[in-house]
Amino acid sequence: MKKILQSRLALMVLTAAILACCCLPVMAEEKILRVATTNEVKSPAFIGDYTLGLFNHISNPPLMQMDQNGKLIGLLADHYEVSSDNTQWTFYIKENQFWSDGTPVTGDDVAFSIQMYGKSVPNAGWIGETLTDTAVDGNKVTFTFNKPYTNLALEFTSYSILPRHIWESVENPNEYTSTGPYVGAGPFYLDNVDLNAGKVIFKRNPYWKGTSPAYDAVEISWFKNEDAAAKALESGAMDTYWKYASSYPYAAVDSLKSSGTFEILEKPTSGLTFLGFNLKKEPLSDISFRDAISYAINYQEIVNIATLGYGRVPNRGFIPPAMDGYISTQAMEYNPETAKKKLESAGYKDSNGNGIVEGNDGKDIVLDLLIRNAYSREAELVKEYLEKVGIGVEIRSVEDNTWFELKDTYNYDITLTRTTPWGMLMHANWATGYFDSRRTGQGVLHTVDDPVFLELCDNILATTDTTLLNRYAQDVQNYYADNLPGIPLYWKNDITPYNKKITGWYSNPLYGIMNEFTLTGVKPVA
Repeated sequence: MKKILQSRLALMVLTAAILACCCLPVMAEEKILRVATTNEVKSPAFIGDYTLGLFNHISNPPLMQMDQNGKLIGLLADHYEVSSDNTQWTFYIKENQFWSDGTPVTGDDVAFSIQMYGKSVPNAGWIGETLTDTAVDGNKVTFTFNKPYTNLALEFTSYSILPRHIWESVENPNEYTSTGPYVGAGPFYLDNVDLNAGKVIFKRNPYWKGTSPAYDAVEISWFKNEDAAAKALESGAMDTYWKYASSYPYAAVDSLKSSGTFEILEKPTSGLTFLGFNLKKEPLSDISFRDAISYAINYQEIVNIATLGYGRVPNRGFIPPAMDGYISTQAMEYNPETAKKKLESAGYKDSNGNGIVEGNDGKDIVLDLLIRNAYSREAELVKEYLEKVGIGVEIRSVEDNTWFELKDTYNYDITLTRTTPWGMLMHANWATGYFDSRRTGQGVLHTVDDPVFLELCDNILATTDTTLLNRYAQDVQNYYADNLPGIPLYWKNDITPYNKKITGWYSNPLYGIMNEFTLTGVKPVA
């Protein structure tokens, strides 16, 4: 009998345990939006790492943003006012915004952030040089500059605002590293930078008061190459692909289309790849030499190889049709015989018959072509084209940070690089930020110190007169066409794929789908 009672008791305990387990609440599976990229995060430096600096807009919104039509609108700021002389800018910070630790966002956060960038971040050196005063009155922040700056609203689409109560104790913000979490004020905050797994993870901001996101987290995973990223999409492991100012790999578009699970968004872009010259060195300082190079390049072949039909041959005016103010200038022309004749008429001759022309010093001209590793394919083509007309080329391929250092010290002859949509608009618009010798930044060449060009930039920055700006846009493009500080290799369209099972995607000309509208608007198709 005792054994029977023990068995019954054990059965009752087991039954109770089973019933208890069945009654436990079922935890909902975390909804994750997964983004593939080839933009690699190399360091958990929130500001100092170039790629992490792109991603942190999600968690730490800038003051301004761009809508899908290219119009500047508020993001952290509700609106702004500017003085008649364009030297004083007042931004009104939106109310009811909170950092992910529950602290309200204030004007002091904004003032601290912009001043910090100007003081501590080399790429923002122009802020430190021109910002003379900052005043905070509640949610109103006024910046005063020592010269007119009509393009400031655009500039402020790129500087993420930081919580002062966290960052004011950081001695060197540009070098500060942490795997997270970082306090943010967007719909998501940066929770973890996982270099081993190759991903950054954003979690929903519990104090976010805007439109509630449908997803609990956003994971951005970087892949070693485009093929690996494309395979991840085709397998269904990723929901979309995003690479700053770049397209989904053209070679993988047809295969992704055939999967039937992705929509393809194609848009013309103002981003382009170009050949830049060190104008401080001979013979690159000679317009006749640069003009000869312009005829040596087989543009159509580069378009075919680099864009697979999603691009076109550019014009000498540099600026593509995707930009406001575009004018039609002479198309770039491939004519190696013309290139040779121009070299000879300018005094660059092959006197010893070795196939390479000599410079004014009588030595063979062998150009140092400095590139980042990603441009090896285009560099080999440029080398081939120039050698065919008698110009020697040696390719020097380096990592991004080394390229930044070498081009800033003018340690090269020519370089292959690209523009971004934001870069084309920054400074005085129309790519001026890449060439103006007074401009600082990782991607800029700052090689043009011609007073004519500098005055043109200053005139643009000093006026909001539409008629004048239209004229200046023409003047800038004509200057590029006549002086060739850089040679555009191709114009292109960008491709963005996204999962058909997810709706609500929103794309703007600056950051594509990586924006607050997308992050709060995407949701699974009902």
